[in-house]
Amino acid sequence: MTATPSGGIGDEKSLGLADSMLNRFKRNDAANARKTVTFGDSAAVSSNTLWSLIALLSLIAFWWAATKPWGIASEFFSDPELSDKQRLTACRGIEACDDSYFQLAGPLTFPSIRDTWNAMDLLITEGFKGKLLHEHTLASLWRVVRGMFWGIVFGVPIGFAMGLSSRARGFFDTPVELFRPIPPLALLPLFILIFGIGDGTAMRLLIFASIWIMIIAARSGVRTANLSKVRAAYSLGASKRQVLTKVLLPNALPELFTGVRVALGVCWGTLVAAELVGAEDGLGAMIFAARPFFRLDVVVAGIIVIAVLGVLMDVLLRWAETKLIPWRGKG
Repeated sequence: MTATPSGGIGDEKSLGLADSMLNRFKRNDAANARKTVTFGDSAAVSSNTLWSLIALLSLIAFWWAATKPWGIASEFFSDPELSDKQRLTACRGIEACDDSYFQLAGPLTFPSIRDTWNAMDLLITEGFKGKLLHEHTLASLWRVVRGMFWGIVFGVPIGFAMGLSSRARGFFDTPVELFRPIPPLALLPLFILIFGIGDGTAMRLLIFASIWIMIIAARSGVRTANLSKVRAAYSLGASKRQVLTKVLLPNALPELFTGVRVALGVCWGTLVAAELVGAEDGLGAMIFAARPFFRLDVVVAGIIVIAVLGVLMDVLLRWAETKLIPWRGKG
């Protein structure tokens, strides 16, 4: 009998089979691990672009279906020079046309996509209330940015002080809990009486809308800091300032970003009312000026611009969040 030398064909086949089985087990383990950690692991969850697109198209389809006059005779709805609102207004004067269609939301309830698009084009090229759309947009955006800036500048230090000092916590607790539940719009008449009418009053209202949210976010961020990390920093000879900047602030960043995103939403929601107090420009002022003339197309166009700006700012914050706190949700 001839012995099979070490490293021969038999050994190679055995090793190949063993490697194949090992790789298969590794793939199964990896697949099971992915299935296990996906549910409940916030870091494994991301926005699905396809479903976001489906949601957007669904909203547009519902808008189109709700404002479309179903069953209307073509001879009453064929003039391309007239807007949908003008066509339907003319149709109501003709009995045969008025009874020939069904519409879920009429032009006096909500504008059609076509009329809103035409209004957007008119705002871009000719403007409204003496200014173009981009001028109104920049004015509103500048007010929101200033309101958020001062809300962060004042709110974050107060929140940190409340999380680090019992005296500060006791002193600021009363005003924070008193003013935090008050809707900013409820203070609009008071702000007008105190500060007058103009851009300054609108900005102060936005500061009021954001500062309490940032105080709560900063206070919560400090309190969630891991005590073992603080003790480790002190044991290595860190000063209070170093503990604040190197340990507490990085640990508070997730809560601060959440606070900024919430405060931005509140500021955009307060913006329209804030610009009613004598502001000469801005999306809110434009919307308010269009209301007496029943220009719902201009109103909806302004609302769409506000919504798009809010989404873009939220996307920018999400991107900054992934860059500044990449560890969020991973430990």
